[in-house]
Amino acid sequence: MEQGGQSLRNEDRISELPEALLVQILSSLPTKVVVATSVLSKRWRSLWKTMPSLEFSYNATNDLERFSNNVCRCLLSHQAPVLQSLDLSIDSDNNENSMDCDIGILLGVAFGLHLRELKLHVSSRKLFRFPTSLYNCGTLDTLKLSHDVVIDVPFPVGLKSLRTLHLKGVRYKDDESVVNLLSGCSHLENLDLILYARSGVKTFTIDVPSLQRLIIRSTGEVLYVIKAPSLKYLEVGWSINFDSILIGYTLELEEAYLSISSKNYDYTLGSLTSVKRLCLSQFGPVRFACN
Repeated sequence: MEQGGQSLRNEDRISELPEALLVQILSSLPTKVVVATSVLSKRWRSLWKTMPSLEFSYNATNDLERFSNNVCRCLLSHQAPVLQSLDLSIDSDNNENSMDCDIGILLGVAFGLHLRELKLHVSSRKLFRFPTSLYNCGTLDTLKLSHDVVIDVPFPVGLKSLRTLHLKGVRYKDDESVVNLLSGCSHLENLDLILYARSGVKTFTIDVPSLQRLIIRSTGEVLYVIKAPSLKYLEVGWSINFDSILIGYTLELEEAYLSISSKNYDYTLGSLTSVKRLCLSQFGPVRFACN
């Protein structure tokens, strides 16, 4: 009985599970841990190469070149027909051009795997310029960029599959870069923006006929021009003056949440006539001019 119990305790039952279930279990673990499972047995040796989502994080205490090589090796070993998502977080005090090259190469390899979703967070003394060659990815469905990333788009892009775009705390080369970026997202439905002071843009033009959901949070002095006839949800907050927001007619708008920074202002509600739910919040009296 004792011998049988010992045998039961040593039995590797998890390896007998279907591969699809094992991949689902591994998907809940950090990529670094998933790769480490390759030493468990022959069955696990290549299992990590089929993971649909990968997540990598770098901080200044690690060696950037070694990190870049390891991530590149993982991406080149990937065997799934499509890489569903890549989450890449870089926290560095590196001030050298090599960082741009390393990140650019990694993103290029990932895009070659028919990447669907990219989350890129860069926190560095040196700004990372998002490669212009990657603005024409036909498979990208979701793009989330944050912090020390520069949007420099000298020509219209071709992100025809993009439906969700988050730009949080990034920098812009100029107003034209915003126009060129959004004009190439012909199927964009969700746009989430955070703009701080010194964002590099004076007029942020959102001319996207397909846009349905828009969130803007800003602390800088920026003029927002919104042309989104299909918009259904609008949220505006932080220290935005409403005389700096020009909204075209949004006949399909259902919900609007507006947080107002100025104590007194005139605001025409003509462009919000279709809204079914309107929430206003501010710390002072509101004066409307309804025409």
